Amino acid sequence: MTTGGQVGREGEAMAARYLEDAGWTVLERNYRAGRNEVDLIVGRGRTVAFVEVKARRGDGFGHPLEAITARKKGEIAKVARAWLRARGGLRGLSLRFDAVAVRFGATRDPPEAPRIEHVPDAWRL
Repeated sequence: MTTGGQVGREGEAMAARYLEDAGWTVLERNYRAGRNEVDLIVGRGRTVAFVEVKARRGDGFGHPLEAITARKKGEIAKVARAWLRARGGLRGLSLRFDAVAVRFGATRDPPEAPRIEHVPDAWRL
């Protein structure tokens, strides 16, 4: 049986590969500021995106992106500020918050291919 943590880690790895294939560079994985964390920080050109990844096996608990709450968005904003402060602000960058949903098929025999949905600029502060 696959645990939720394993599904999450697998989803984050797939999201990172998906974004890299789309021309993004992964700058950080699981970047923490205090108790808060963002799954991926990616860059392309002068754009930096703070990416929350949600992965689910099946649709029993709804669409994965429904799990990104207002509280989680606030926590990610704190992490983004800390990351920027640690780098002197990085003036001239375009910053945004993205979301990636990874939906693994519920059946394994035959295995369903995972579905990846990238939502650029998924929310604003």
